[in-house]
Amino acid sequence: MAILQWLRDSLLPSFIFASTLLVVVILILKLLSKEKSRTRNLNLPPSPPKLPIIGNLHQLGGMPHLSLRRLTDKFGPIVHLQLGEIPTVVVSSAKLAKEVMKTHDLALSSRPQIFSAKHLFYDCTDVVFSPYGAYWRHIRKICILELLSAKRVQSYSFVREEEVARLVHRIAESCPDAADLTKLLGLYANDVLCRVALGRDFTEGGDYDRHGFQKMLEEYQVLLGGFSVGDFFPSMEFIHTLTGMKSRLQNTFRRFDRFFDEVIEEHLNPEREKEEHKDLVDVLLEIQEKGDSEMTLTMDNVKAIILDMFAAGTDTTFITLDWGMTELIMNPKVMKTAQAEVRSVVGERKTLLETDLPQLHYLKAVVKEIFRLHPPAPVLVPRESMEEVTIDGYNIPAKTRFFVNAWAIGRDPESWENPEVFEPDRFMGSAIDFKGQDFELIPFGAGRRSCPAITFGTATVELALAQLLHSFDWELPPGIQTSDLDMTEVFGITMHRVSHLVVVAKPRFV
Repeated sequence: MAILQWLRDSLLPSFIFASTLLVVVILILKLLSKEKSRTRNLNLPPSPPKLPIIGNLHQLGGMPHLSLRRLTDKFGPIVHLQLGEIPTVVVSSAKLAKEVMKTHDLALSSRPQIFSAKHLFYDCTDVVFSPYGAYWRHIRKICILELLSAKRVQSYSFVREEEVARLVHRIAESCPDAADLTKLLGLYANDVLCRVALGRDFTEGGDYDRHGFQKMLEEYQVLLGGFSVGDFFPSMEFIHTLTGMKSRLQNTFRRFDRFFDEVIEEHLNPEREKEEHKDLVDVLLEIQEKGDSEMTLTMDNVKAIILDMFAAGTDTTFITLDWGMTELIMNPKVMKTAQAEVRSVVGERKTLLETDLPQLHYLKAVVKEIFRLHPPAPVLVPRESMEEVTIDGYNIPAKTRFFVNAWAIGRDPESWENPEVFEPDRFMGSAIDFKGQDFELIPFGAGRRSCPAITFGTATVELALAQLLHSFDWELPPGIQTSDLDMTEVFGITMHRVSHLVVVAKPRFV
């Protein structure tokens, strides 16, 4: 027995080490073999030098949109990267974005199976991350025709108007002290989305804090950044366990799932009071109950689609308004011009209506400029090629991951004069829009994979921004200069500022 104990104690660690080493060696040889066969006889785009095994991963850094732009400056608007096991192409010009999202839109309409998305979105059965196919076409049709049609978006104008009035009231309550505008804008975005999608106001009664919405959303956008090292080594998924990523994903998923179970249970309660306007959960549950000869939705499918609406809708609205108010405070001349327009259209009326928005041409130019400089998703959700395509003369094989750097395209000197300057006047008299036809400005993407919530998101942003300019004059707290503002970004699938915007609001109407 003693001999057996000695053998176990002495040889087992060595055996484990040797086995691990063998696995690593096999993986290295496999990766090198794959890379050799992939690159043989292919006319690929320019590529920076890469390291064995990890390829170009080390060149992404903590802020990939900036790192990718630097590579673009050096190698051109289309770059080929080897990110671990994943062949990747990055495009950073309007011309090449058009090739990706229009010319080759169908061939590049699928999504890579990102580890974090699989865990958060019920095995990628949502609209954003679902691979191209019959299921994705079915749920996108539901979104466009049932959930986010122009008629449906218009039917919720009363919600947006009520929540904007509530936002104004919250800001007025802080006067004459400074207000944490970032927090209040987050509440506004959350309130609109919760009422429209879930049929309930979660701010009242402490529900916002009880569910921890803001922390859930922040964790969600960091986890979905798309640049987790493990995502680039599909054959080594155990990396996610070692880094703690898997447990974070499971925890965040459980919190969202419990929350959605509670919401669905409320909606299925026969004693629930029926609202005049159906919320999006009502619509989805009706579709599920009726069934469809084409395809039936499971309850997990319903929850995946709700998560898309809730997380993406809240985050992008809040980020756009927060960056927008930051830029306006840093550019007082632009602020005054926008205020003058809003006040001339609305007059002495205290409250804006959505019917006022078509007359606010300069405000719309301001929103476009916010989207140009600060697209909520700086690097659009990655696509994956389903077949070989030729882009800019280069041959790119199937199963290549495509990143479109919307942030870099919005600052490309080939497309924009003074690209780093916040200058809404550039859009006055310009036909350029962000609805997917002008590839210089693609905050919502373009083509089959463009965001179906453009109309809803734009209305939610424009109304709030116009009302804030109409109801208040704005300045920084005493002793704070615009140069003191921290403009550092947090990179994720969406990108907000690290620091909160704290401002003094002076009410126009007392």
